[in-house]
Amino acid sequence: MVFKPQNTNFQIKLVENLKTLSSWAINPWRRYSFSLIVLLFGYFLGSSLGMISAVIELMDPLAAFFSVVFIEILIKIRRSYRFEREKKFLVLLIDSLRLGLFYGFFTESLKLL
Repeated sequence: MVFKPQNTNFQIKLVENLKTLSSWAINPWRRYSFSLIVLLFGYFLGSSLGMISAVIELMDPLAAFFSVVFIEILIKIRRSYRFEREKKFLVLLIDSLRLGLFYGFFTESLKLL
C-alpha cells in the first residue's frame, strides 16, 4: 500500500520556489550562469571536504564513504527526473553539482600525491 505524503506548507513553498526558479531560468544565459555557480559551489565543497579529511587523517575512509554515498544519491535523483521535461533545469543543476564535487575531489587527490 502506497501512502501519499502530506502537502505541508514547507513542501508547497519548496515546489513553488522550484517552479519560480525554473521559469526564471528559461533564458539560456540565466540557466547556464546559475549552472556555473552551482558547479563552482560543488568544486568548493569537494575541495573543502577533501582538504578537511586529509588534514584530520582520522576520518579518511568515513569521509570517502559519505562522499560516494552523496554522489550516488545525486545519481539516483537524476535518474528519476531524467525523462520529465519540466524538471530539465533541476537535472542540469544536479549534474553541475556532481561534476563540481568530482573535480574538487580529483584536484585534492592530485595535491596529496
